[in-house]
Amino acid sequence: MTYRMPAEWERHTRTWMALPPPGGYVATEDPTALDAWIATANAVTVFEPVSLLVDASEVERVSALIAPGVEIVTADFDDGWLRDSGPTFVIDDSDGTLAAVHWVFNAWGGIQEHARDARIGGFVADRAGASVVSSQMVNEGGGISVDGEGTVIVTESVQLHDRRNPGWTKQQVEEELARTIGATTVIWLERGLMGDMQQYRPEVGTNGHVDVLASFVRPGVVVVHGQPVPAHHDHAVMAENVRRLQEARDAQGRALEIITIDAPGDTVVDGVSIDHSYINFSYVNDGLIMSTFGDAKADANAAQILQDLHPERQLARVNAAPIFRNGGGVHCITQQEPDVSAKPLARSDPSD
Repeated sequence: MTYRMPAEWERHTRTWMALPPPGGYVATEDPTALDAWIATANAVTVFEPVSLLVDASEVERVSALIAPGVEIVTADFDDGWLRDSGPTFVIDDSDGTLAAVHWVFNAWGGIQEHARDARIGGFVADRAGASVVSSQMVNEGGGISVDGEGTVIVTESVQLHDRRNPGWTKQQVEEELARTIGATTVIWLERGLMGDMQQYRPEVGTNGHVDVLASFVRPGVVVVHGQPVPAHHDHAVMAENVRRLQEARDAQGRALEIITIDAPGDTVVDGVSIDHSYINFSYVNDGLIMSTFGDAKADANAAQILQDLHPERQLARVNAAPIFRNGGGVHCITQQEPDVSAKPLARSDPSD
């Protein structure tokens, strides 16, 4: 069988989310952040259905907070980062049916409890009616960005991390990405933003997910996180990542057009700089949910760039600072289920 992960901008059946449950890291350490999860679900449901995993003890409370288009699904899970713990939906090219890659999930190298989250991918796949594609590779949805044409961007600091896939080579990772999501070309970035590398807060961070670094917005075009301040700890990080993107070619042989969206001003929480990124946005049908951070000038600049890139889409903004405070953004807490009945996007001609 061959599988293809559609680009995130292709049509969806729904978006899946999970509200951090009582006793989990987010609900215990930062309960006010849960409002941002609810705000994201309500923003998404303007455009498409949302299925929200909720702990059974929270159903009554949550029912009063969510918009009518949000479906509550009771489940047993550890935390609210469903982009990572949940499955990656793909299409079985042999018959056009929905499938779901069930990666091994070990909570970003074992930094948090994850026994229940390690099983949630199978639960979501079953609920969605998707056949399961089992993988022995530790991977998270936030660690991959695809163009729908066979190209995927990943980072060395995630895929080759010694607490994820010890001993794995780039070739092994590439072969597994080809088998599971149909990636024929893998673009390797070096590492993630400093605040995501588990250096300042060992209990938070992914070791460098690509979804705060770079994202395809259409085949051949990538938006990247910009840090224009030379003394900032992420300036050199992004310089190297951008260099690699500039040298890369996608699955169709194209050089990439790179568009930079500069970070907002520094936000420091308990003495730690939180590396906010506008790259962490989520596609929805006919819309785009962007992360904002309360920096009026930077928020407006990011919104203008994203709107210019997507004139056909409605832009919706969610204050993602509370989510980033706990290690992610709106992309990290959402997972799209592709609409298998939608006509696939045409493959681009390399000469275009």
